[in-house]
Amino acid sequence: MLSLADRIAARLRETDYPEWREKVVRIGGCAQPITLFGAWQLHHAQTGRVLAHHGGHVFVPCGNRRESVCPACSDRYAADAYHLLHAGLSGGSKGIPTTVSEKPRAFATLTAPSFGKVHSIRRNARGKTIPCACGAYHHPADPNVATPIDPDTYDYAGSVLWQANVGALWSRFAQALRRTLARSAGLTVREFADHARVSYAKVAEYQRRGLVHFHAVIRIDGPDGTADETPAWATAELLEHSIRQAARAVALEVPRPDGEVLRVAWGEQVDVRQIRASNAHQVEENGEISESRLAAYVAKYATKGTGKSEAADKPIRSELDIELLRVSEHHRRMIQTAWELGANPLYEDLKLRRWAHMLAFRGHFLSKSQRYSVTFKHLREERREFRAAETLDRLGFDPELVVVVNDWQYAASGYANPEERELALAIAEGRREQRQRTYARENAS
Repeated sequence: MLSLADRIAARLRETDYPEWREKVVRIGGCAQPITLFGAWQLHHAQTGRVLAHHGGHVFVPCGNRRESVCPACSDRYAADAYHLLHAGLSGGSKGIPTTVSEKPRAFATLTAPSFGKVHSIRRNARGKTIPCACGAYHHPADPNVATPIDPDTYDYAGSVLWQANVGALWSRFAQALRRTLARSAGLTVREFADHARVSYAKVAEYQRRGLVHFHAVIRIDGPDGTADETPAWATAELLEHSIRQAARAVALEVPRPDGEVLRVAWGEQVDVRQIRASNAHQVEENGEISESRLAAYVAKYATKGTGKSEAADKPIRSELDIELLRVSEHHRRMIQTAWELGANPLYEDLKLRRWAHMLAFRGHFLSKSQRYSVTFKHLREERREFRAAETLDRLGFDPELVVVVNDWQYAASGYANPEERELALAIAEGRREQRQRTYARENAS
């Protein structure tokens, strides 16, 4: 049997390879494209005459945001996430005014509480490494880091239920933040809504122990959003103080399987930093963080995904599948716990079996308030309109005089064989390296 390298070489020599490669390049080297069969036509708007026709099989990107699934589509999602976040930080594009950079803003990180002692890398006040609670020293790459010291006493049920309810906890936090700001300004919540608005964008990131924490950009606007002036009493210091206060104040209670009550709350580590308008590309010594650096940082975690060491990339259909997953034993036990709790009528609304592969996390990895900035839909429509205009210009047609007619049907998913997937991944990596070189040249000039 030929090796993968030999099969790749053979595919490169096939007569249809140039045409196939062109299709893959058009979708950026997507790792698992959708194949459609049909036709695209341009009709004259008045006479209906066909002016241009393209038919057959075409590839369209899968659109998966996880880098572990599709690096190419993950890069595209990261780019959109960056523009979405940066527009809300700096303005000046996507219809967002530059005045947003003058508003009170903060970068907050909210974490999960402890559910039992885990292996960790510890340092004393002098920065010297000291033994873990287990008595050993751990290297940062040690797979045992962040796993329970005693799995039998670790609260797996509590961690899964916390994770399944963290979206509701965030909603409580957002409400509490508005109330805290209103109280600080001497206003009722209704009066606060007439004077100011809290806008935010947040990203969920998995910690090594399998629980998410949230990175959030939080801003105070005027009542009508980005273009509205923020009240003078709304300062960055007040926002920072209110975030800390709201995070400590909120909690919700959910039943445990044994009838006891679990208090779902944030962990003790709540980090809040003020955001300053700057062209700098690093976190400043005083703890403030710059806009460009922050947008790139948060966008990276929007595409980080769950990874092989943390969770599965696809939903689990049977309990038998859990044993076959290529995950750590700690995360396997979280998945198993979610699957078992999913059979309990108490948690029917949580749909734990559906989200077991995500370690019970049910939320979006990137979400925002309504008026923080533009939407992903807006960015994608803008990109489609640009490409359509580019195509019409290349063909020499006036957009006002033509009608685009699409007639496509689903044909297949993925590539025909592993060698085609490897070639597509190589194309995606080449494009990524080219973008990085271009970015480096632009920054150097």
